[in-house]
Amino acid sequence: MEFEEIREYCLSKKAVTEGFPFDNETLVFKVGGKIFLFLPLESSQPTFSVKTDPAWSEELREKYFQIAGAFHLNKNHWNSVLCEGLKKELIVKLIDHSYDLVFNSLTKKLQAEINNS
Repeated sequence: MEFEEIREYCLSKKAVTEGFPFDNETLVFKVGGKIFLFLPLESSQPTFSVKTDPAWSEELREKYFQIAGAFHLNKNHWNSVLCEGLKKELIVKLIDHSYDLVFNSLTKKLQAEINNS
């Protein structure tokens, strides 16, 4: 997937916002005010960081050289993903998983507001 495909996919998810809260080069996607994906635009290859379940993180890192602990983030919960060589289905699954983890961590009230919007 290319940068714009990743961006469009993230924005297609319910109640997602995008912005540059840290610098002008890292596009951040949030749901309910919480980050679920970092997309560094200065990278020469499409790369992003997503939240993943720690057990699945370990499995992914063993299976795919393109997936590693995310730089500057808690490596137990965040992975950096180099898209080159990965199937689109896996990339989408990683984005969905991160979104779901963050969405499910929101308060029940906020979840209901998002679901009903």
